[in-house]
Amino acid sequence: MRIKVSAVCAVVVAILLASLFIGAQTPNTANLGLVGDRFKPLTWDEMTPEQKTMTTNLLNGPRRGLGGPFNVLLRSPEMGDLAQKLGEYSRFRPAVSAKVRELAIIVTARHWTAQYEWNAHRNAAAQAGVKEDIIKAIAERKRPIGMEPDEEAAYNFANELLETKHVSDATFKAAVDRFGEKGVVDIIGVMGYYQMVSMLLNVDRYPLPNGVQPELK
Repeated sequence: MRIKVSAVCAVVVAILLASLFIGAQTPNTANLGLVGDRFKPLTWDEMTPEQKTMTTNLLNGPRRGLGGPFNVLLRSPEMGDLAQKLGEYSRFRPAVSAKVRELAIIVTARHWTAQYEWNAHRNAAAQAGVKEDIIKAIAERKRPIGMEPDEEAAYNFANELLETKHVSDATFKAAVDRFGEKGVVDIIGVMGYYQMVSMLLNVDRYPLPNGVQPELK
């Protein structure tokens, strides 16, 4: 009898621990902070089960929020959930440094004149070590001067690919020599993801934060 009681107690404890763990993973959905213009910000109660799954995955991921393109992507939550996972890798785990990643992102945002994306990532680029003179040159569609070797290889690759739709043998070799084949593919992935983000934000006319003026002309 004691063995049975102990077994029952163990099961009850396991269930309680599991419920506590699940509760810890349940995000706060009272104020999602979604923003939009053409696409009305959604509330949790308005969401379909698929939209709630995507939202939960975002809130439990490294972003801990839904700013940027996700209010738009929620309109196609199956695609949106796949896209946010690609974005998570592109932003947090690519095989290049944060500085190179952010440089590729702001070159892409400038190409699309994506004001919100530019504002968010010009600050991230500065925090990652990209000099203000380089950031301003990219904003003005000028070739930056005084770039470090990794910055120059990344800028040449990203800018040439966006402007010409191809890269020369010399530009490709310089990028591979600097970042390796995996790094080059990850740079392309970062650019591809943030091109999609830029298009989503531009179509939505996603607003800048309060008090922020557009920097890109």
